Amino acid sequence: MYDVVISGTGLYTPANSISNDELVHSFNTYVAQFNAENAAAIEAGQVQALTESSAAFIEKASGIKSRFVMDKDGILDPQRMKPRLPERSNDEWSILCQMGVAAAEQALQRAGKTAADIDGVIVACSNLQRAYPAISIEIQSALGVQGFGFDMNVACSSATFGIQTAYNSIKLGQARALLVISPEICTAHLNFRDRDSHFIFGDAATAVVVERADLATSEHQFDVVSTKLLTTFSNNIRNNFGFLNRTAEEGEGTPDKLFVQEGRKVFRDVCPMVAELVGTHLQENSLNVGDVKRFWLHQANLSMNHLIVKKLLGRDASVEEAPVILDSYANTSSAGSVIAFHKYQDDLPSGALGVLSSFGAGYSIGSVILRRK
Repeated sequence: MYDVVISGTGLYTPANSISNDELVHSFNTYVAQFNAENAAAIEAGQVQALTESSAAFIEKASGIKSRFVMDKDGILDPQRMKPRLPERSNDEWSILCQMGVAAAEQALQRAGKTAADIDGVIVACSNLQRAYPAISIEIQSALGVQGFGFDMNVACSSATFGIQTAYNSIKLGQARALLVISPEICTAHLNFRDRDSHFIFGDAATAVVVERADLATSEHQFDVVSTKLLTTFSNNIRNNFGFLNRTAEEGEGTPDKLFVQEGRKVFRDVCPMVAELVGTHLQENSLNVGDVKRFWLHQANLSMNHLIVKKLLGRDASVEEAPVILDSYANTSSAGSVIAFHKYQDDLPSGALGVLSSFGAGYSIGSVILRRK
């Protein structure tokens, strides 16, 4: 049995960003066109008129001010309102591979490692662009990693579930070091014509090097103290897109083939579940929640994060205790908590405790207790 550390993290951020004002302008243009084209049916009560959005509504509802995206023009085009990402030939890197490699190379650099030091690649994310061959194996080949690779999907909790999977393999001596990579193009499954959700997601990719502590040399090391996972079934966050869609033509193009959620129900259900899981996890390891210096939480909704940490601490958390990247990245699904960890870790002193936690569809919740080396 080996002690395990996270020794490096990496982040790929797309070049394009969309502000709330830009997104609202596109959405409201679409609303005006829809209402004009359907004026007679709306007047007759056969069609419901659409309601405009606003930047103030978006920020109040979510805490989001902008988001990075892989394609800006397609999203903001009122006639299209979805990213334009052309298909690539089978001889080219896929777009998820490209993103994952960029994040992985940064993580390897911070860890002081090369591809020769890595025994496998786990791609853990919500949105896989194909069934096979695995994106992980493509990234493994692109990086020149010898060993194995596999994909896994636990929605927004994928990264923490991937870290536990890597942790277990390394602790048991099955690998020296593994890359956990989360490339997310969330904008591709977002309905930009839905007022309640058109602002939620952005795109990004993260990577984490998990390795044996006795082999680690990086100055960015965190001991993996413990991991804990939980799932419980819920339909309140769902996406029904899949290979069986072509067998049921009546469902093609319906809203449930994109991201759909019952936001208020999710808020009500998930916040207490996350606080209870993290609190119990700390207790099981004889740790006091008051000793945790940083909570790197899933970045889905600012009010959710505030409530979760308040339930844990019994008070409001400072921005240093629960850093926010949601305002500029929006919800990047599994990548969100790792982005927060990547950006807000270097200031912690040796011995400082932190909790990396993600939560989302499933429901699924992951908690990783970390201690700065």
